[in-house]
Amino acid sequence: MCGIVAMVSNVGVSHDIYSALLVLQHRGQDAAGIATCQNGKFHLRKSRGLVRDVFHKRHMEQLSGNIGIGHVRYPTAGSSSVTESQPFYVNSPYGIALAHNGNLTNAEQLKHELFETDLRHINTGSDSEVVLNVFANELQKIGKLRPEPEDIFAAVKGVHRRCRGGYAVVAMINGYGLLGFRDPHGIRPVVFGERMLPGSGGVDYMITSESAALDVLGFSLIRDIAPGEAVFVDAGGRMHTQSCADIACLVPCIFEYVYFARPDSIINGVSVYRSRLRMGEKLARKILRERPDHDIDVVIPIPDTSRTSALQLASRMGVDYHEGFMKNRFVGRTFIMSGQMQRETAVKQKLNPISVELKGKNVLLVDDSIVRGTTSRQIIQMARRAGAKKVYFASAAPPVRSPNVYGIDMPSSSELIASSRSEKEVEQLIGADWLIYQSLEDLKASIAEENPELTKFDCSIFNGQYVTGDIDQPYLSKLETARKNS
Repeated sequence: MCGIVAMVSNVGVSHDIYSALLVLQHRGQDAAGIATCQNGKFHLRKSRGLVRDVFHKRHMEQLSGNIGIGHVRYPTAGSSSVTESQPFYVNSPYGIALAHNGNLTNAEQLKHELFETDLRHINTGSDSEVVLNVFANELQKIGKLRPEPEDIFAAVKGVHRRCRGGYAVVAMINGYGLLGFRDPHGIRPVVFGERMLPGSGGVDYMITSESAALDVLGFSLIRDIAPGEAVFVDAGGRMHTQSCADIACLVPCIFEYVYFARPDSIINGVSVYRSRLRMGEKLARKILRERPDHDIDVVIPIPDTSRTSALQLASRMGVDYHEGFMKNRFVGRTFIMSGQMQRETAVKQKLNPISVELKGKNVLLVDDSIVRGTTSRQIIQMARRAGAKKVYFASAAPPVRSPNVYGIDMPSSSELIASSRSEKEVEQLIGADWLIYQSLEDLKASIAEENPELTKFDCSIFNGQYVTGDIDQPYLSKLETARKNS
């Protein structure tokens, strides 16, 4: 999972892109990068680390220009190294810089095609570089000295014909403008907005992964980029949009609402915050149905993502809601850390129990999901050591049973605690007195209630059904082998 942003303005954009990347930092902590363009030259700074560590004053002074793109990286393909940091750049045609969120499912096939047919060289293991070269090749085939918007859209059509998977892309074309587009299923999120600065003499446009980045910088949300659609802002500041996919259908990733997205974002017309309130409400109803004689004394969230659901759950159940764990905000999100040992250590560093809220009580811990089970098991142990009498556990999401291939770092079934186990077996493994999961239908309803047009979701991690139709067991086995080898 990564965060992307692109901006065109009448003034310099680097500081605003920096601010937007800070808002999107939750989407990736491995690396960050910004590319700008001025007077026909690209200026690029990218490196491993958090946004605040990658960019210093001297870098920001060098990132001049009124058009630019930015990226925060969470590695899902390729290695975790500075060479995999984005944006990527090619000089032909025109000069193109690109940043990408998601994962191509046919990246290996495309690498062969690019080398053998298109005569293009891929220098890294990143599928983002593949997207860039596919787009550059499609644009080069048009063969115009000065491309028009319809030529840009024709190149995006070529990308959709060749690339499979989930992807949201922003790109700068030197001298011609700013581009954003989304895969034909709309799996990965991307929105765009506008801003009128007093005295600027024009409209600024921004394309980004989440609407929260627009809010912070004073932009008004226009809408999401539709599945298969492209948005192009030309050098004159005029916006053009066009559907570029032969067949498009909105099937967004449901895990964005459960975990990844900020609660203050609106994705596909749905408030992430309100969807999480409804998750808590429906989970409360399930607990009351299945355990009407429960003896829960207090509901405690696992900070931070589950707070919204836990608060609503407690309210609906008529049980006290208390904070039971203190979070160290200087430790990153354990889910997106690159190794199991690193995650286990980080859990201990990140959370500390507030003993007075746990001692002598029957506690219901609420988390957004249970993926590997590492965090859940350690937190339950913490609660018991702090004196909790009983520890129950509720997940606002269903059991995660299948790998993800569209940009979330869960490619191996063997890492998923619920992959081949019953809910009772998971309950025993994490050490809970009892465990309850949200149902998939309730999760879908929690989101779709706010937008009736949302009738389908990518729920592959819960049900093993992959919306692109090109994933089979040999593909998943190959992924698992590659992951173990690395």
